[in-house]
Amino acid sequence: MTEDKLKEIKQSFRLMMNGPASQSMRQKGVGYKLNWGVPFPQLRAMAADYGKDYHLAIALWKEDIRECKILATLIMPADEMPREVAELWLEQVPNQEMAEMLAFNLLQHADYAPEMAYEAIASSRPLYQIFGFSLLGRLFMRGLEPNDRGANEFLDQVAVALKDSNVGVQHAALNCLLRFADLGPRFTHMVPKSLADAYLM
Repeated sequence: MTEDKLKEIKQSFRLMMNGPASQSMRQKGVGYKLNWGVPFPQLRAMAADYGKDYHLAIALWKEDIRECKILATLIMPADEMPREVAELWLEQVPNQEMAEMLAFNLLQHADYAPEMAYEAIASSRPLYQIFGFSLLGRLFMRGLEPNDRGANEFLDQVAVALKDSNVGVQHAALNCLLRFADLGPRFTHMVPKSLADAYLM
């Protein structure tokens, strides 16, 4: 059954192929074995048709195809995904687009999201940091307030990330800092003046 669905999905991508989008992504270094350039709204509509399906999501993620991996993040039920599987997927993330998709589409809904996010932003690996800041930003947007220790740890990591040579890490950290400040005056006031002057004013 899962194999039949997987085959059906892969065949359907040919009909939705967007050549210019696929070529543009390749030129920007977004590499996959196959990339059909299918826009995200179409993939989200496809995912809605299939519904949440753990086994199909696992099968999709194993494919080195952009659209399969994005669909996997949309179809995987967050409440059924063990943290070990989440960590394996993060380890296999090929680029910034997929790091963000994993955070936005799936893991912001997992119970272990905050702990995983804090561990990721403390990593020395750029894609982990991008994932971690993207995930924390979503949690802040949903109103999750860190305690003082968590807030201070976050701000320390942001200060380091904003000086990183990787522009993707810088942008992810800045976006997350803005979401942190949006939590309210108490959190805005926790941002060191040097960061606030440079990024929040």
